[in-house]
Amino acid sequence: MVKGTSRRVIVVDSPDTELFEQAIFIVRNDILSDRGVTAQMLVDEACRVARSCARSQTPQRRLLRPSSPAFWGILGAGVIALAWLVTALI
Repeated sequence: MVKGTSRRVIVVDSPDTELFEQAIFIVRNDILSDRGVTAQMLVDEACRVARSCARSQTPQRRLLRPSSPAFWGILGAGVIALAWLVTALI
């Protein structure tokens, strides 16, 4: 959809070009005129947001996720211990 208004954007190049080349931020129209925000402040904020998003999206490796061998090993040991306990009490 093409709209007849112009928009201001900030393009931040990615330091890690393995997945993404750029992040594009669309600047609100009223932010520059009403609040006295400088262009440098906009660029700094865009870089901060891009860095924080990149950090928050890195996958956390969990040791006991259901697809890990450690999970199934602990689960199997628990089942064997429970079976041993049931047979010892009977």
